Amino acid sequence: MADETPLAKRIYDTAHITGEFTLRSGAKSNEYFDKYLFEAAPDLLKHIAIAMVKLVPPGVDALAGLEMGGIPIATMLSQLTGLPVLFVRKKAKDYGTCKIAEGGVVKGRKLLIVEDVVTSGGAILDAAKALRAEGAELAQVVCVIDRESGGPANLAKSDLILKSLFTMTDLKKAGEPSQ
Repeated sequence: MADETPLAKRIYDTAHITGEFTLRSGAKSNEYFDKYLFEAAPDLLKHIAIAMVKLVPPGVDALAGLEMGGIPIATMLSQLTGLPVLFVRKKAKDYGTCKIAEGGVVKGRKLLIVEDVVTSGGAILDAAKALRAEGAELAQVVCVIDRESGGPANLAKSDLILKSLFTMTDLKKAGEPSQ
């Protein structure tokens, strides 16, 4: 991780907050990485996406950014890789196009799911089920931060491999004051 330490420190310094938080999984935490803080910082988001390009496997037809935090990352990755991006809703709208994924065809495409922070992987599993029901082949999943709370193991049960740019351990280590 040595070459990514400055980026990890920037993420930590920008997005690490403390307090009392309930995670999507229902777990309680006294620390939180507010992804919107790093996603709203244009230069930081750009450098995160540049670092994530190496996580994109060959043979992917499109990126599938999950609502809401995965969308800015997927959009930036699209700019860097030239791959089209789909915007995946938490649930299909009951009006308009009524699609689970906006921006293009799902059926028959090999998609890379893009997420910001993974805890248990529940949102990814929900999206994967819906995308597979629409005929997508799923390549794998990439994220900025793996909270190391069971996400990779839960995803593996559904034949999904998670590749993260950083783990919580990486970010905490980078954020520690120098001795």
